[in-house]
Amino acid sequence: MPIAAQTADVDAINLALLILRLTCGSMIIAHGYNHIFRGGKIQGTAGWFASMGMKPGILHAWLASITELGAGTMLLLGLLTPLATAGLTSVMVVAWVTAHRNNGFFIFKPGQGWEYVAFIALTAISLGTLGAGEWSLDNALDFPIAPGSWNAFAIAAGLGVGGAAALLAAFYRPDSDA
Repeated sequence: MPIAAQTADVDAINLALLILRLTCGSMIIAHGYNHIFRGGKIQGTAGWFASMGMKPGILHAWLASITELGAGTMLLLGLLTPLATAGLTSVMVVAWVTAHRNNGFFIFKPGQGWEYVAFIALTAISLGTLGAGEWSLDNALDFPIAPGSWNAFAIAAGLGVGGAAALLAAFYRPDSDA
C-alpha cells in the first residue's frame, strides 16, 4: 500500500475516533448539565434517583452529574480516555440497572428499554479500548496506557462495570425508605 494511502487510513481512523469522542462527550455533558440546571434541577434529579432506589438521592444526583460533566469533558479533550470511558460506562450500567432493565430492549417501550444505555456503555468501552487517537491530549501528553491494549480494555470495562457494581451494592435500595 502506498504511503499516502496509509496516511489517509490513519487520518480516517483519527477522524472516526474524534467523532466518537465528540459525540459521546457532548451527549454525556448535556446529561450532566440537564441533571443540575434544567427541569427540576439537582433537587429534582435527587428525588428521581431516590425514587429508583439510589439513596441518598442527593449524593447520587451529584455523583452522576459530576461524573457526566467530567467524563464528557475528558472525552472531548481526549484526556485519560480509558478512565473517561470507565466513568461513562459506569453511569450507563447504573442507569440500566435502576431505570431500564425491566422495560424490555427497545427504548420506545413504556418506561424506556435498555438498548440506548447498553449501546452507549459498549461504545464507551470500545472507545476506551481503542484510545483517543492522535488528535488528543492523550497523544500529546504520551498517555502511558497503550491504545488498543488489554490494559485499556480492562480500565474502560473493568473499572466502568466494577465501579457501577460497587456503587449499586453499597447504595441501591429500591424497596427501602433509607
